Amino acid sequence: MRSTSDHGRYGYSALPDRPVYDWPGGKRLAVYLGLNLETFAFGEGLGAELAPGGPQPDVLNYAWRDWGNRVGAWRIRDLLDELGLPAGVLANSNLYRDCPGLIEAFRARGDEIVAHGRTNAERQGALDEAGERALIAEATAVIARAEGRAPAGWLGPWISQSPATPDLLAEAGYRYLLDWAHDDQPVWFATRDGGRILSVPYPQELNDIPAIVARKETGAHFAEMIVETFEEMLDQSRRAPLVMGIALHPYIVGQPHRLRPLRRALRHIAERRDAVWITTPGAIAEHAAGLPG
Repeated sequence: MRSTSDHGRYGYSALPDRPVYDWPGGKRLAVYLGLNLETFAFGEGLGAELAPGGPQPDVLNYAWRDWGNRVGAWRIRDLLDELGLPAGVLANSNLYRDCPGLIEAFRARGDEIVAHGRTNAERQGALDEAGERALIAEATAVIARAEGRAPAGWLGPWISQSPATPDLLAEAGYRYLLDWAHDDQPVWFATRDGGRILSVPYPQELNDIPAIVARKETGAHFAEMIVETFEEMLDQSRRAPLVMGIALHPYIVGQPHRLRPLRRALRHIAERRDAVWITTPGAIAEHAAGLPG
């Protein structure tokens, strides 16, 4: 009998018991940056808060988030250029309308564009199956039209899933999803009708929203977390291949007092590029999908 705590997507597997493999170039640690480019509705809907919001329109928090697209994202782009780092750009599809030229600037760098719903003012998991299917279809069509190809990966706005989300993504042609932080390696999820979709680890510890907005960590402490995680995972990867993701939001880490320590942390990683695979989530998924089993 299936347990009420069992989602039915994957079975238990202890990391030490799994086969050992390499990432490209014989590397054991894959590192990617998940840069969240998001848009929010004015006067309604969800959104992270710098300070407790008042009645709508909540100008304080809306303007803080909007600064990220107008200023912070461009500073992060310059930082990535400076350090020669790729990014997986987790993009709300409404950004093509709301911030013309923003996603295009990261496309010009060769970054991967990952679907991130329509807007972060909504949660897809609150919709019925038909509504969620329509949301996925709309976001996918907008990105495919703009980029010339459909995105391979999906991150739900607000890490929101319904019980059917992996099924709907697989049926829509997605090859991987990023919502789950349950492992340090890619994991195959079972989907209905005998299908499957790959889960690539997405961080909730090395994520500036939980760290800085929720836990009130400083930018310097967040940068220290990145470096300490990197060094520890590099050591741990001698025994097993691992994935280290870093989740960033321009309205948070694009702020000057957080950008400076972030630069130091990312430079630390960039200077070790000979020892690790600095890549994108899509490249990680593609490599993992080609492994035996």
